Amino acid sequence: MERGYGQYCPIALGAEVLAERWTPLIIRNLWLGCERFSQIHEGCPRMSTTLLASRLRTLERDGVVASAPAPRGRGRRYHLTPSGRELAQVVMALGAWGERWREVTPREQDPYIALWSWARMIDLDALPARRVVVRFALRDRPRDRFWLVLQRPWPEVCVTYPGAGDDLVVRTDVATLVDVQRGRLALTEARASGAFAVEGDPVLARSLPRWGGISPSMARAVGASSGARSARA
Repeated sequence: MERGYGQYCPIALGAEVLAERWTPLIIRNLWLGCERFSQIHEGCPRMSTTLLASRLRTLERDGVVASAPAPRGRGRRYHLTPSGRELAQVVMALGAWGERWREVTPREQDPYIALWSWARMIDLDALPARRVVVRFALRDRPRDRFWLVLQRPWPEVCVTYPGAGDDLVVRTDVATLVDVQRGRLALTEARASGAFAVEGDPVLARSLPRWGGISPSMARAVGASSGARSARA
């Protein structure tokens, strides 16, 4: 199938790059500091690796993404070009629109993605010097376990036990977790109601909201991610 709209229109030209399934999320992931192929894929777990590789090649041809061999080990490192960084502002504006006008249905309430977004927007400078492990026990998904492993330079989400014990345990449900991470529900309100209970080291529990990762809107994610990227550079 021929790519493009066959007309000179700035919207059409931009849509030829952006309006493909998964492409906005790839750009979002790069904007949030993902550099390695595996890191980009973590934010699009339902996307096949074959399709991701194809999309990255296309974005490189379009001048939106650039890559270079990894300084150590195998693989490549990807980053947005100046054109890509400007396009990322469009993606984040789209996210702000979606936050304002679209409702999240139970089908979209994915705890992994909520925690992945949380990890990507953590303020690295605010984290303790040592690694902190936060386990999320979901009341409506008792068989599932998720861990936020908060450490420099790359906080991550684990679905298997990362070892060394849990510093904090959060007991909540999927809807509350998603609403808290999106900023639709204040963390203080969720904790006061018992919908988001934090157990463990009281000092760390009080510090949790100050580490960031909870975004009141995708628009604010632009500033938060910019700071996260600077800290990781």
